[in-house]
Amino acid sequence: MAMQVSQNEEDHAVMSENKSKLLRNMIKDIAIVRHPVSVCVPVNYEVVMSVRAEGTGILSYQWFTENEQEVIGGTQADLKVKAQQNQLYVCRVNDQFCNCVFSDWVRVKVLDIVKPGMPREWQGEPHIVISPQSQKVKVGHRVTLRCAAFGSPAPHYQWYRNGLPLQDKNSETFELEQTTADDGGTYLCSVSNVLEERWTEAADIRIVTTDELHPPTPTATDKVALLIGNLNYAHHPGLLAPTMDVHELGNLLQQLGFRVVSLIDLTKEDMNAAIDKFLDLLDRGVYGLFYYAGHGYEHSGRNYLVAVDAPQPYRPDNCVCVQRIMLRMQEKQTALSVVLLDTCRKWYNKTCAASEIMALGPSGNTVYGYATCEDAEAFEVQDGGKSTGIFTKYLNKHILENRKVTHVLEQVSEDLGLDPLVTGKQAVEIKHTLKEPRSLTDRIRTTGHTRELHLRDTCWRQANALPGKTRLSFPCGVKVEVSFSALFSNVLVVFGTVKNTGPKTQDCSVTLSSKPGSLVINVDLHYTHVDSKLRLKESQQKDIGRPLVASWGLYKKQHTGAAKMLDAAPTRSLDNVSSSKSPVQQTLDYQCRPFTRKAEVIAARSKEPEENDENEHWK
Repeated sequence: MAMQVSQNEEDHAVMSENKSKLLRNMIKDIAIVRHPVSVCVPVNYEVVMSVRAEGTGILSYQWFTENEQEVIGGTQADLKVKAQQNQLYVCRVNDQFCNCVFSDWVRVKVLDIVKPGMPREWQGEPHIVISPQSQKVKVGHRVTLRCAAFGSPAPHYQWYRNGLPLQDKNSETFELEQTTADDGGTYLCSVSNVLEERWTEAADIRIVTTDELHPPTPTATDKVALLIGNLNYAHHPGLLAPTMDVHELGNLLQQLGFRVVSLIDLTKEDMNAAIDKFLDLLDRGVYGLFYYAGHGYEHSGRNYLVAVDAPQPYRPDNCVCVQRIMLRMQEKQTALSVVLLDTCRKWYNKTCAASEIMALGPSGNTVYGYATCEDAEAFEVQDGGKSTGIFTKYLNKHILENRKVTHVLEQVSEDLGLDPLVTGKQAVEIKHTLKEPRSLTDRIRTTGHTRELHLRDTCWRQANALPGKTRLSFPCGVKVEVSFSALFSNVLVVFGTVKNTGPKTQDCSVTLSSKPGSLVINVDLHYTHVDSKLRLKESQQKDIGRPLVASWGLYKKQHTGAAKMLDAAPTRSLDNVSSSKSPVQQTLDYQCRPFTRKAEVIAARSKEPEENDENEHWK
């Protein structure tokens, strides 16, 4: 049966449709009145993105990421996320009439930078964490400058050159593909958002040649070292270590190409004379190294070296001031001046006036290496029968390394700091004005310095000349060879060896001696006559001239109370009987007192308050 619709029903349907059209016409479109903003934040920073919209009825929200995936729980006008990676976000706003509108896309940028230094109450103003760096660039090469900053909203960048804005240079990274000579200048970047504007530090771009970009390795025109060790004091406690310290360090420096003068037990007059000759060997471009091991102290910022003839108590007048040595080294315009002091820096008499001396000039390339810090002691230690200053022990361990000289001393400081024998008692101190990466291993280049090198070489050879071997023939028919070796530059070792026995001699031996102040060697031959069985002696003398540093005219006076130097050179007799020790070790044993301290017992190199008692007053 067919359904029939009355006229009244049709009229009602039309009225309902017209009413719906009228209602829809009255609904406003959805309007976003505030879009979310892009931000740049540290990793794991909590970011809140907000959208504000107007429309009819209740509005609903849904946030999406760049891959059109819904953000779980992102159904509010505000979205809170922990920033862990760069990400794009957008928000869709819906009403109850199935209308919708999308916000602007925004980026959450994450900078994973260690210790960004964010202010505690950061409000979103630009905070610069990467600034452009000055560079040297060769013509035609690329240059890249980078700037980065946190900000909410994300900051805007504008690069400047010599104070003028650069067109279209509005990103974090500024690049020039191929530089020209005109691209040099001062560059900086402005970083801003609606909250604030900030500026980076200026970066200088220098367009340079290849030589400027890769400067040549520093070289020396020569290398000269003076090493002094004082141990046998006339009026103060003796030391054990300086003999071995100077001997070993001298050998290592010779491996580095240094002309080494090593001296033991000097009076003040001797020390000043040796220092004068050392300074004569210095010149422009030379590396000069001065090392001292022995008693010493520091007073009013100046370091003093105690001579072996210093009275008790001593004062600055009896000692050598290190700063005077360094001042005179600077006056020679050396390319590198190094002073290494294995001595104490304590001073017990606070009333004694310091010596006057001019301040060092700002010439640069000077290095001080102190065995210990200010107002502290330096120690020597025994290790298996071998005595050494603990600073020099670690210095010798690292001195051959091809590293900047200050870096070598820093390694010495670290090693000494780990040594349990001196923990809390001794710490290395380093001072320097090094302006170039100079190393003790740098090559020697003599080009352009031939004349100076010739004069220095002549003086040097004179100070290291040894007497030649000689054979003495005795009436009994025995022939004895006398030979020489230098343990130090002022210690001559003399060897006497029976080379041929006579027809009527047996059990031959040789003893050597010299009188104080004389360089004439007495050679005494002792033998047993085959027929008479009597023990007989025959003697001859050998004048050895002026060997080693005696040629410099040092040691004019006779010294008492201290070990005699070359003019009274200690001699060591070696007959034809073999020995298990090397000549050097025998001489070292001869020079030193018997070892009496245990390896774990430390002796301070100048722990002697009785020498400078605070109650003592100078007149």
